[in-house]
Amino acid sequence: MDRSTAESLLSLAEQAAPRIKGVEGKATLSELEERSTELLEAIEWFVDQQRTDDALRLANALYGFWITKQRFDEGSTWFTKALASPGIDSLRGAAYVNAGFMPFWAGDDERAAELFHAGLEIGRRLDDAPLISRALGGLVRVALRSDVAEARRLAREALAISEAAGDEQSRSNAIHLLGVGAQIAGDLDEARTWMTQRLAIVREQGNLFLISSEAANLSMVERQLGNLDAAEALVREALEIAQRQGDEFTKPFAFSGLAAIATDRADYHRAATLVGAAERIMETQGAAWPPDERPHYERMLAVLPEAMGSAAFEEARAGGQAMESGDAVKYALAGHPNGTIPTSSGTDFLSS
Repeated sequence: MDRSTAESLLSLAEQAAPRIKGVEGKATLSELEERSTELLEAIEWFVDQQRTDDALRLANALYGFWITKQRFDEGSTWFTKALASPGIDSLRGAAYVNAGFMPFWAGDDERAAELFHAGLEIGRRLDDAPLISRALGGLVRVALRSDVAEARRLAREALAISEAAGDEQSRSNAIHLLGVGAQIAGDLDEARTWMTQRLAIVREQGNLFLISSEAANLSMVERQLGNLDAAEALVREALEIAQRQGDEFTKPFAFSGLAAIATDRADYHRAATLVGAAERIMETQGAAWPPDERPHYERMLAVLPEAMGSAAFEEARAGGQAMESGDAVKYALAGHPNGTIPTSSGTDFLSS
């Protein structure tokens, strides 16, 4: 690795980062995958050369790649290397927040909170409203596992800060978190309102990753409100986008959403198979169920064996666990010609 190569790789990653969430997402992820070894060597080179800002820039640029491909351990390792030297600036604060999502999605809330707090401290010292709001968003996610009321309070604080600063991206993220908090608390009409608003924002932006994520979240709410057809259209849209984008992050949540709908329709074999497919991805990637998803997953683990019999449940579940990701997507979308998905664009109703 030399200076020219490292700087070229930094430029590549920074140009690729925004494309991950758009129509070029799958091709961009493939390009980063092909260059991943070199990209990691470039971070190492910047660290060794004490070019800390460039190491942080490169790690931040790769955040979306690590999240989308569920490479949480890899992301944690390289954020730790890039953050090893001291300093206080917005670049470092953003890296702390990005780093916090790696242990959060792996289920290590203590480490995640430590990193989010570090980013929040820098944001407040610098009076950097977008950084403050995003760090609060990280802490909201941690709090949602144990203190929903506190999580909702933090989300309202994040929204107020982002609105005062006129920061639409942070505002959108805070709206998403308010929707998730309301859903977990059982305030489903409020959740639908927030999620409808967020989905309209990300549709307007053309952010396919967030459209997929928010559609899956809103599907969860519509299902609980008894609107199974609307819920299915939304979660199928989420899965179709994830498959087209090469997004492994959203797939297990979409499988679980379709399984919950199948459970409510008494299609128990399909539900159990999709539960197994979701579990395979979560276990393979070392991911933990987030606080809004876990109760619905655990409900199916309780309901399905009783409804269909333990032996039949385990057999269907094992069948789903044996499926490769692509086969599981085909199974989940079965019944729709050419893999097309009924669109919910006429019912625009969820980050980071």
